[in-house]
Amino acid sequence: MSSSLPVPNSHHTVSSSEKPASIQSDSPTVINDGKKNDLPPTAHYEESPNFGPQHIEISTATLNNPLDGMSAEEVLRDVDKFVEDKGLLEHRELFRKGALLARVAQREGGFEDISEIPEDEKKILREEITHRWRQPFMLYFLAVLCAGSAIVQGMDQTAVNGAQQFYFDEFEIGPEKVYIRGLLNGAPYLCSCLIGCWTNAPLNKYLGRRGTIFISCFISFASSFWMAAADSWWNLLIARFALGLAVGAKSSTTPVYSAESSPKAIRGALGCQWQMWTAFGIMLGFVASVVFQNVTAPIGQSIDPPRYPQWRWMLASTAIPPMIVMIQVYFCPESPRWYMEKGKYDKAFKSFSRLRNHPVLASRDMYYAYKMLEAEKHQREGKNLVKEFFTVRRNRRAAQSSFFVMFMQQFCGVNVIAYYSTQIFLDAGFSRSQALLVSMGTGIVNWLFAIPAIYSIDTFGRRNLLLTTFPLLGLCLFFTGFSFWMPAGNVEAGEMSTGRVAMIATGIYLFMAAYSPGEGPVPFTYSAEAFPLYIRDTGMSFATATCWGFNFILSFTWPALVDAFTPQGAFSWYAAWNFFAFFYTYFFLPETKNLTLEELDIVFSIGNREHATYYKKKLPWYFQKYILRKQVEEYPPLYQLGGGGSMSEKIARTQSRSSRR
Repeated sequence: MSSSLPVPNSHHTVSSSEKPASIQSDSPTVINDGKKNDLPPTAHYEESPNFGPQHIEISTATLNNPLDGMSAEEVLRDVDKFVEDKGLLEHRELFRKGALLARVAQREGGFEDISEIPEDEKKILREEITHRWRQPFMLYFLAVLCAGSAIVQGMDQTAVNGAQQFYFDEFEIGPEKVYIRGLLNGAPYLCSCLIGCWTNAPLNKYLGRRGTIFISCFISFASSFWMAAADSWWNLLIARFALGLAVGAKSSTTPVYSAESSPKAIRGALGCQWQMWTAFGIMLGFVASVVFQNVTAPIGQSIDPPRYPQWRWMLASTAIPPMIVMIQVYFCPESPRWYMEKGKYDKAFKSFSRLRNHPVLASRDMYYAYKMLEAEKHQREGKNLVKEFFTVRRNRRAAQSSFFVMFMQQFCGVNVIAYYSTQIFLDAGFSRSQALLVSMGTGIVNWLFAIPAIYSIDTFGRRNLLLTTFPLLGLCLFFTGFSFWMPAGNVEAGEMSTGRVAMIATGIYLFMAAYSPGEGPVPFTYSAEAFPLYIRDTGMSFATATCWGFNFILSFTWPALVDAFTPQGAFSWYAAWNFFAFFYTYFFLPETKNLTLEELDIVFSIGNREHATYYKKKLPWYFQKYILRKQVEEYPPLYQLGGGGSMSEKIARTQSRSSRR
């Protein structure tokens, strides 16, 4: 922390009677004293609950806004020292205005009272709120880059869906060889989990976000041709394993790059572009399967003459998107927060300026991020990184939450459809051509229904999207699995039961429609923003390794699962996980919408017990409001941001609460 910050008297204690009713407490477990007696019984929440941490509240108050409690003169002295130390003296006046804005960043309309801000700049600040999508071209160009990286990811995932129907025949991998089939499909995700994701930290450290994206796209580009030229199943296996190096690094870096570059008002919307355009790439993979299913031009000499060249065209087509991204990446600015981490503040400001509508917005966001990072660095100084990841509750809660959303992105069952939908439709009674075409339809549905998440993820919220869609996913999987009990007809004679195949296709399409706005965009958006900067690369590596590790388990085991438990049992297995996820989300998953990356420290500092108890007590309020449709007052929030007086007052109130417990 800067030396200009006021130093609180740690021995001073304030009783509850001394605390003004007008002050909103910063504690996540204390309601506004001025309102607590007016709340209806269904919304009652204890002022001093006997759960949750006692020591964490001071640190969350400190990281809430390090400028809170400082006078304007103190802030100006501090920012003058900042621009001098960081070589930004030419922008001194700009950063002075930015610092005054950062001081009131959590106060709605606070900039209106700052006389140093001219009216034309206040107009820009108002438009930032009222026209949140009015952003500079470069920010959207960066979003397009991230979208292209996601398309690479999606196409790599599903081109194999149609290709496997041909290379299984060419390499004589029959239905009885369930584990070889599963290994060929899951090889990229095994490599990603074991190696690819963990290259994220060193690559980002030395090459930055852009350099890592370039390297990963080059590997995707090269492995596409390697797979297309494979002359045996084990050669194809090695090529697909190598593809996992790209999958891990790219998926770990791109969402973080987007999150670090975006303003908080639309960070979730731009972050969920990863899933939306991954869904588009998934659709392109299905399209490639349909387009090349009848191509007879031979490629390579795996068997003389080649029997099934179609799959080679399908896999080679995945080289096109990464080639485009490699060209585009050099025109985008590097992440400004990455520059700050490296001490390159002049480049960080240039990057912020290209990504914001006005230099005063760039100076505000940069100075605010700097003060947050300074407070974080002060608290974490001298700590062991690996130990911090598991022993500090703020980091542990972020890891736990990221693990859950990434785990459920796989165990909700979506990639069963992404990798095996053609085989599922063949088992349902479709012909190969029909199965490929209907599989393409699942990709189209997946992409189209991801679009609403752009608008809802920052308004409705990450947590609410999951709570809404998890039960729907479970019901759709039960519907799909149970549809296999319908009479199949005489499949060998080409007489399929239209009712049966229609029910199965409907269940899968409805599943994809429910998945795309919920568990589709949330995991990577959530994980990219959950961790503090100093362990963000490691945290994202952990999150994506979780995702791809369980992706491998799912893709590897699905053929054997269907063989052992029939489609009914296999689909029901993943349906049950969705209902488990609904309850876990409600009681344990924090919300992260509309907060800066630095403000999320307070969110993840709240313990599991405290979070679960809060939402357990809130259940009657939900019942009164949404079931009985009664008029009830707003329920006290789990945590407060901003306000609460000076830092010394906040710490004194924390000590007072601790002494009463």
